[in-house]
Amino acid sequence: MNQADFLQQLDEQGITLSDKQLKQLEDYFHLLVEWNEKMNLTAITEKGEVYLKHFYDSISAAFFFDFKGNESICDVGAGAGFPSIPLKIVFPELKVTIVDSLKKRITFLNELATKLGLSNVAFYHDRAENFGKNDAFRESYDLVTARAVARMSVLSELCLPLCRTKGHFIAMKGPNLETELRDAEPAIQLLGGELVESFTFDLPEEGGERNIAIIAKRRKTPKKYPRKAGVPNREPIV
Repeated sequence: MNQADFLQQLDEQGITLSDKQLKQLEDYFHLLVEWNEKMNLTAITEKGEVYLKHFYDSISAAFFFDFKGNESICDVGAGAGFPSIPLKIVFPELKVTIVDSLKKRITFLNELATKLGLSNVAFYHDRAENFGKNDAFRESYDLVTARAVARMSVLSELCLPLCRTKGHFIAMKGPNLETELRDAEPAIQLLGGELVESFTFDLPEEGGERNIAIIAKRRKTPKKYPRKAGVPNREPIV
């Protein structure tokens, strides 16, 4: 996906980028490739692929959910910043927090935020299970996002405790979301969530199937969740 196609696809969704935003994305691409030579941030480094499978894919959440306010968003396991940093570039009023378990990714994200001139961003080196137990962060975010981090039954336990009541958890997934949602239904309900809608679409240029689930936080998560680090993955709620 070249830049002209990228802009056209966004324009068709009602999203127009300024020269500043385009430069931020270009700088993001170059820094990603530069740092990827010394640490494993992504297997995708060809420019067209980065624009399609990282930038466009991240921004696609905004095709189905309104990000135009100054909501606080917590991105769990964002890796090199996806989806929250592309969303922050497009919607600069967002207040972004990223939690990731690898220190080197946090180092990259701090450098990225400085390079792009981003404000209202915070990066934490922590396990999502521990972060969700911290009263400073628990039940405090308008939006919680995760992109293909784990299956839905596990993701729900990592993400819903961070979401405030009446907020939303947005899960961005590849194929098989319907099956994952069916398996995760007991966990979602137990943790205080309710599936509002799910969407299936294909990335342009045969980029593959994508699915997005929007889960509303209806009530507080029981205090025992999330469980200790590693337990949600080993013993998913059923």
